[in-house]
Amino acid sequence: MDYGLKLEKIPLYCDNTSAVNLTKNPIQHSKIKHIEIKHNFIRDHVQKGEIEVKFAKTKNQLVDLFTKPLACDRFNKLRIELGVLDMKNVCWYLFDLLILLDQCLIAFKVLSST
Repeated sequence: MDYGLKLEKIPLYCDNTSAVNLTKNPIQHSKIKHIEIKHNFIRDHVQKGEIEVKFAKTKNQLVDLFTKPLACDRFNKLRIELGVLDMKNVCWYLFDLLILLDQCLIAFKVLSST
């Protein structure tokens, strides 16, 4: 499906500066001799210009919402950043919207009957 998004490079956020630097440096170091295949896969795509690995502070890692137990304030902050709505607030909004719609229909009936 096409959602109208045009990305030059796919952004990949990581909170490990060493991992970010490894993807940018194609030179093989003795310290990374036994690196996993998935890391080589990512580094290859970074070199091709298809993926861009960026540093993100640990406190800004949105994936924590799905992978860790979080305190309520941190959970809500990450939820809002992802654009996930709080259903309690959505229900009140819809309720207010229905009342407004009902009032508009009543006013329309009054105006159309005269």
